[in-house]
Amino acid sequence: YPLRSPSSTNIHPNARWQQNGITVAGGNRQGNGINQLSNPCGLYVDDDQTIYVADQSNHRIVEWKRGATSGQVV
Repeated sequence: YPLRSPSSTNIHPNARWQQNGITVAGGNRQGNGINQLSNPCGLYVDDDQTIYVADQSNHRIVEWKRGATSGQVV
């Protein structure tokens, strides 16, 4: 199923993205630190470009605000 943004824009499952992105969550091995994820299973980006990650095995939602250097559990 396509993901939906708050403005109801469809993002196709096979969408292509620019290759000059940065890693804002994960990339630090699997774990439970604020800079680690364990079985992320959902992603949501709001109109302010805040990213929410459903971190399933850690039973938490991690929020990354645009330009932030670390996330926070919400």
